[in-house]
Amino acid sequence: MLRVFITAIGALMILGGVIVSATGIAGPALWLFVMGAVLVIGTAFERVFYKPLVTATPGAGWTDTGERFVDPETGKTVKVLYNAASGERQYAVLNDVKATD
Repeated sequence: MLRVFITAIGALMILGGVIVSATGIAGPALWLFVMGAVLVIGTAFERVFYKPLVTATPGAGWTDTGERFVDPETGKTVKVLYNAASGERQYAVLNDVKATD
């Protein structure tokens, strides 16, 4: 829901930049267009960079770092795994019990 809202605000800013540029005021038009584009592109790429949770520990070569945190989106406790060969980190659900405050 928040992603949709931010993307809509960014699109409105881009549209506003195009409309303001038609009036001949370049400074605010450029600012609106660039900031709107940053919001839209940033929101789109955020999905690419956010690593989804896995439900099972990956195969050989992965070690548990001991790090634990509560995923704010799912409320589940997550463990961090590390692959020394590639330097990649993976986030796995530690258990199916929801965290409580």
